[in-house]
Amino acid sequence: MIKRLLPLIVCAAIFLPMIFIHSCANTTQAPTGGVKDTIPPLIIDINPLPGAVNVPTEGSRIIFKFDEYVTIKEQKNIFLSPPPEKPLKVRIKDKFLIVSFESPLDSNTTYTLNMSDALADNNEGNMFPGYTYVFSTGPVIDSLLVTGKVLDCNTLQPVKGATAMLYKDLGDSAVFLKRPVAAVKTDDWGYFCLPYLADTLYRLYAIKDEANNNIYDPDNDLVAFVDSVIRPVVHVADTLPEMLKYDMTDTLMCEARRVDYKMRLFREKPTKQYLVNKVRTADRSAYITFQAPYVWIDSLWFRGYKADEVISQFNILQDSLVLWVNSRKPAPDTLHLFVNYRKTDSLGRLQPALEHLRLPMPEGKRVFQRIPRRNLKQEDTTCTFKLTAQPENVEQDGFQLRFDRPIIYESFDSLRFRYLNPKQKEFFGEVTVERDTADLCHYIIRPKEQLLPGYDYFLKVPHNAFRDIDGFWSDSTEVKVTLPTDDMLSTLKAVMIDVDRKIIVDLLDEKRKNILRQYIIDSDCTLTFPYLKEGKYSIRITDDGNRNSIVDTGSLLEHRQPEAVLYFTFGEEDFIEIPQSAEVEQEINVKNIFVL
Repeated sequence: MIKRLLPLIVCAAIFLPMIFIHSCANTTQAPTGGVKDTIPPLIIDINPLPGAVNVPTEGSRIIFKFDEYVTIKEQKNIFLSPPPEKPLKVRIKDKFLIVSFESPLDSNTTYTLNMSDALADNNEGNMFPGYTYVFSTGPVIDSLLVTGKVLDCNTLQPVKGATAMLYKDLGDSAVFLKRPVAAVKTDDWGYFCLPYLADTLYRLYAIKDEANNNIYDPDNDLVAFVDSVIRPVVHVADTLPEMLKYDMTDTLMCEARRVDYKMRLFREKPTKQYLVNKVRTADRSAYITFQAPYVWIDSLWFRGYKADEVISQFNILQDSLVLWVNSRKPAPDTLHLFVNYRKTDSLGRLQPALEHLRLPMPEGKRVFQRIPRRNLKQEDTTCTFKLTAQPENVEQDGFQLRFDRPIIYESFDSLRFRYLNPKQKEFFGEVTVERDTADLCHYIIRPKEQLLPGYDYFLKVPHNAFRDIDGFWSDSTEVKVTLPTDDMLSTLKAVMIDVDRKIIVDLLDEKRKNILRQYIIDSDCTLTFPYLKEGKYSIRITDDGNRNSIVDTGSLLEHRQPEAVLYFTFGEEDFIEIPQSAEVEQEINVKNIFVL
């Protein structure tokens, strides 16, 4: 009975509002402009009516009549589900929007046509709020729905414009090869509702579809997925909040919508392995990059140089390799590098491959030995480095010493660390030296003494303390640092309890874009975040499941989600408010927040 009345109900919903529309034209005088039109366009007729069944699979079209002239702002936001093989043909004629299908529709299938952020009136640009039109090429309209949210895996912020997709084919390859049986774009809140579904099992995915073809391309698209198969249980109803169109600024109503599944969008690591880039950076240095991480290199060598004269360093993901030649021999105009590694063949298998890379000096640069002496700069004949220290971070990060080239001689014992107390009395102290495991040109130097406010600290690098692979000696330099003493600054202490896993703890600013401090821990402790200005801060906690101290992405074929990222909530608030001149202590139960 309800299905037979559905077209009448929808038709009444369209036409009844017209009874209350009043004309604003003044027939007694010339137009004066009047009050600005802020009313969005209104659909006053649809052919065929919503809920139509047995719609022909070929030659069909849908005609929407509006109460005023409209224009198409974003045609891609006029979205048919299931997506057709060819794009829709959409055109405007007078006050009509005409949607035609360029490829045959599937038989016995319920279709929805979604229009959100797609149309506006022709004069004032008032956006049409959106509409979901349903019809079937079979005798019935399917009646179930699924809802969810798509979030960025790192920031947990909603992703607008992602495509949520359902597949009846439960195989892992379907999302790579086939069009989904239902799809819809997420709104400003990352929210989606997939209505008018059949009662069966599905796989649920979401992609950021760069090619707009409704097929997942791992080289270009981001992806999210639900671990298990799903079956919809909620029935469609026009009064459901999930089916209504809302003003995206209406936080209360948008957040009140039912969410069946939360999905975290991530970029997969490439799986096809091949060499993608080669750059010579200086006389005796270059780098090469690979498409996929953890490249398998059997051997590499430079023509004319011995194996022990080559220094190499991988980045943490082992998809980029920096190379230096440790030799006094004059560098040639072109370095010849040979790389014997495992490359992905046409069948997707890793096979041994030998590539010969020619590395000429970049245009505009010349090999050092041929630079006239009068044109030489200091950095051309010196072991160059930077020594820095940030007052807010020096207690945690120490002094940072970074060389431009690897060093072959070092005298860290010659470094001199001294400090002056508030009465300007001088003292000398000791330091520890640690080389960055991910960067052989980077060293961290930490004073053994506890640093105190009001003291001036100096670290001096004396002349000829280091020699680099080009045979050049370093100049001397000294850096001064003083802990901040502003009385308005505050301290946050995070008391971490029930730490049952290795985690990465980041303190971020209110916009969640800048990491102000970072700790990596695996046991209970108190983390101190000093020298904070008055304001709002956020604490991000990442479950470092494989204990490699970086945030790892997921894998679709391995059914592995990206490492879990959570933002600690302070009561009902997402941020902690730090007042002036305060010491704030916050207890964080790690075990509990990951259970929740």
